[in-house]
Amino acid sequence: MTLALLCLHLAVTGVLLPRRLAGSARLQARPAAGAALWLALMASFTVALLLTAHHALEPFAHPPAGLLGLLPHAEPTGPVLPHTHDWWLLAAGGALSATLVTAVGLRTGRARRRHRAVLDVIAVPDRRWGALVLEHARPTVYCLPGRRSRVVLSRGALRLLDERQLTAAVAHEHGHIRGRHHLFRLPADTFALLLGPLPLARLGRSEVALLLEMAADDAALERVSRDELASALCALATGDASARKASTGGATLGATSTGVLARVRRLARPGSGRRRLTWRLGVSVLPLLPYLLVCAPYP
Repeated sequence: MTLALLCLHLAVTGVLLPRRLAGSARLQARPAAGAALWLALMASFTVALLLTAHHALEPFAHPPAGLLGLLPHAEPTGPVLPHTHDWWLLAAGGALSATLVTAVGLRTGRARRRHRAVLDVIAVPDRRWGALVLEHARPTVYCLPGRRSRVVLSRGALRLLDERQLTAAVAHEHGHIRGRHHLFRLPADTFALLLGPLPLARLGRSEVALLLEMAADDAALERVSRDELASALCALATGDASARKASTGGATLGATSTGVLARVRRLARPGSGRRRLTWRLGVSVLPLLPYLLVCAPYP
């Protein structure tokens, strides 16, 4: 019974829900909450996968004790003590997940440091825009997030965009930096690296990236209008399409690196700006749901 519930949970979170949620206008209306929801689904799937492996290897070692099994000191006494509160399993899984995320983060961090060192040599600071200017014809705007963050403009972008469009593009990049969006992308990228063919991994990675771009768009709307931001995105996207294909190993976040058409359509919809986060409880409960299934009593 327990194993069947866990397998059902894996199917729902790993396949059915991702296909249902991909491109959801409701998530796009609350992009930061939407990205958190995708990450909560990944965490829930990981916990369920660990518990499923454990119960498949030892199917009779830990009979369900109900929700009281969550409380180590509230177990009933008897000849057979249920041990459904195997916190060590979750701790080991958490440690392994943290190790993998840290490894990916270190690799990305090294790439970011190398990129920043090169920029500090070849780029010219522009005090007006608070950014580094590259002598390059391609119109591009991006940021290097982290403790020593940088916003980068190319000379082509300065020639292509007018003042309000540049303000919009720079505000978008500062939205990435203030929101620490690179930290949201790190677990999604790690999950996709390990479980790439799974719909939750494949769709989740792209959806998290898109939702974080939309969150940065919302941050930019504090300084510019929707029309100004949309025009900046369109100008950068059409100015040089090949610039968007360059691979930077996830070290940078670019204004037109992800989902420009979807973002422009969103900006055209009335009332699609920032809203209050209302799903905190659901996001918090999702990673614990597999453990609650394990603790469910026999019927």
